[in-house]
Amino acid sequence: MVVRITYFVHGTTTDNEQGLATGWMPGELSEKGIKEAKKLGGLVSAQKFDVVFCSDLKRAVDSAELGFGERDKVIQDKRLRECNYGDFTQKSAGLFKSKMSDYIDKPFPHGESYKDVEKRIADFITFLKKNYERKHIAIVAHQAPQLALDVLVKGRTWKQAIEEDWRKKKTWQPGWEYVVE
Repeated sequence: MVVRITYFVHGTTTDNEQGLATGWMPGELSEKGIKEAKKLGGLVSAQKFDVVFCSDLKRAVDSAELGFGERDKVIQDKRLRECNYGDFTQKSAGLFKSKMSDYIDKPFPHGESYKDVEKRIADFITFLKKNYERKHIAIVAHQAPQLALDVLVKGRTWKQAIEEDWRKKKTWQPGWEYVVE
């Protein structure tokens, strides 16, 4: 039983450019984000995906459609949503990004915890194992679901996943590989 996943993050949003936490809000791709999403599709055009999944939040849907929609079937799935930041939604991301570990077990005020995201992603992985054995899928989503994959698939602790997150070093790449066995 093996499912290959290539994980992509959505393009830059207007909230990202303003330093705001979007959470479960739809989020609008900025001009830069639209260009990034289109460019990403070209960068990985040689890769063949059996299906592309994305979060049901607008910024991920738009990124998936712009990058992959002309060549691959895109399926929205709400389990791939970003963490619900609750009271921090639409506030400065600086209010909590340096202390994300505080919300591993404890939910954001009126939101969810990173362990809640982990449960959603674990359910999604079970779905993939049941329905996409020996397939190569793409996911277009957000930070917290990717960190949950690092925990569930790569065996990292939440603290390790948060500390080693590529976003801290700004080392973006056109896709991260995960193998679910």
